[in-house]
Amino acid sequence: MFIKLLILFICVPICEIYVLLAAGRLIGLWPTIGLILATGIAGAYLARTQGVEVIQRIQKILQQGELPTEELLDGAMILAGGLTLLTPGFCTDLLGFCLLLPITRPVLKRGLRSLFQHLVQDNHITIYRG
Repeated sequence: MFIKLLILFICVPICEIYVLLAAGRLIGLWPTIGLILATGIAGAYLARTQGVEVIQRIQKILQQGELPTEELLDGAMILAGGLTLLTPGFCTDLLGFCLLLPITRPVLKRGLRSLFQHLVQDNHITIYRG
């Protein structure tokens, strides 16, 4: 796991720097900086609106006496999307927007749920129920 994280923390910044330099050459320095700022502002707005919506859904489901499992997964994905949008770069912004947009989130959620089920079945994750 450590090696995978190390590779991720090395490869992602390299990809981001490459894409930023390529964008700078293609459209210029100031438009590239403007795009970075615009994606940050749009991402912050989207994370806020989506986060508030999920919190309201969680409260409604809790008032009905049910467990908000899907909404908690949505909340975690929105948090991760917001965090990736804080990092400057277009690759992480693309991932962040995919995690934030209600259109793409269900597709990613299915994949994430499948990954969790696989990890639990292979005893990589143990769930204790008290």
